[in-house]
Amino acid sequence: MKSTLSYFTWSFAACILAVIGAFFLGGVGAVLTVVFLTALEVALSFDNAVVNAGILNHWNDIWRRRFLLWGIIVAVFLMRLVFPLLIVGIVGDMGPIHAIELAIYQSAEYSRIMTSAHHQVAAFGGAFLLMVCFSFFVARHKTEHWLHYIEKPLTKLGQMEAIEAAIALIIIIIVSYILPPEKRNEFIIAGMWGVITFILTKGLASLLSPGDEETAQHVVKQGVGGFLYLELIDASFSFDGVLGAFALTNNLFIIALGLGAGAMFVRSFTILLVERGTLNQYRYLEHGAFWAIGALAMLMMFGVNAHIPEAVTGLLGALLIIASLVSSIIANRRENNRASKN
Repeated sequence: MKSTLSYFTWSFAACILAVIGAFFLGGVGAVLTVVFLTALEVALSFDNAVVNAGILNHWNDIWRRRFLLWGIIVAVFLMRLVFPLLIVGIVGDMGPIHAIELAIYQSAEYSRIMTSAHHQVAAFGGAFLLMVCFSFFVARHKTEHWLHYIEKPLTKLGQMEAIEAAIALIIIIIVSYILPPEKRNEFIIAGMWGVITFILTKGLASLLSPGDEETAQHVVKQGVGGFLYLELIDASFSFDGVLGAFALTNNLFIIALGLGAGAMFVRSFTILLVERGTLNQYRYLEHGAFWAIGALAMLMMFGVNAHIPEAVTGLLGALLIIASLVSSIIANRRENNRASKN
C-alpha cells in the first residue's frame, strides 16, 4: 500500500513551484500570500474532496485519471485565472485584452470591478451548492442517516418532484430581502441560473452516461456529463476562495498560484480517499461533507451583506466533517461489539 505522503508528492512539487513563481513576482510578501492562499483553499475545499471521492468511487480508473489530470487544468487555469477575467470583462463591459491589461497594470481597479459582482457570483455559486447538498439528502434511495431527525424527513420530502429546487429557490428569495433593493433582482436572477445550471448539468450527466435509469437517478456516472458535473462542483467551491483572495492581494497571478497549489492538494486528498476506501470505512463522512457544502452555500449568500471571515467558513466545514468522522468511528465500534457478542 502506498504511504500517505506519497499521495501528495505532486502537490508539494506544485506548491514549491508556486512559491518560486511568487518570489519572482513579489518577493517574500508574495510567497507568504501564496502559502496562506494554499492553506485557505485546502481548508475551504476538503469537503469538496470527500464529495468528489464519493462520485469517483463509481467510476473506472480511466475516467478517474481523466478527471484528476484534466480536471486540475480546468481548476487551476480556467477557474483561478480565466474566470476572474471573464467576470471583470462582463461587469466592466470590456474585451478580454482590456481585462488582462487591467489585471496587470491597474490591479486596484480590477479588484474593485471583481468585488462589485460579489453578490451575483455568491448567488450563483451558493445556489448551485445548495442543489448539490439537497440532492443528496432528499434522494429517495437514501436509507442511512447521520443526523437522523433532520435527514430522515428530508428523504421523505424527496418523494415530491424537484423539491430540492423548490427549497433552494425559497432560500434565494428569503436571502435576497436582506440585500439593498438595487442588488436584489440581480441576486435572484443569478441564483436562479445556479439552480438551472445544476439541473441541466445533472441531467446531461445522466443522459450521456450509460446504465440503467434507476441507477442514473442517484449515481453520477462516468462520462463527459459526469466530468462536467464534477467540474462545476469544483467551480462553485472556488468562487468563494477566488473572491476572498482579493482581500489579501490584487495580483491575479499570485491568487492563481496560491489557489492552484491548494487545488492540487484537494485532488491528492480525493485520490487518497478513493484508493483507501475511506468513505466505505467511515459511513457518515460523506454526510458531514454534504452538510458542510450546505453550510458553505448559506455563508456565501449571507456573506454578500455581512463579511464572514474565510476562517469561519473553513472551521465550520472542518467541525462538521470531524463530527461525522467521530460518529462513524463510534458507530463502527458499536457494530463490532454487537458482532463479537453474537
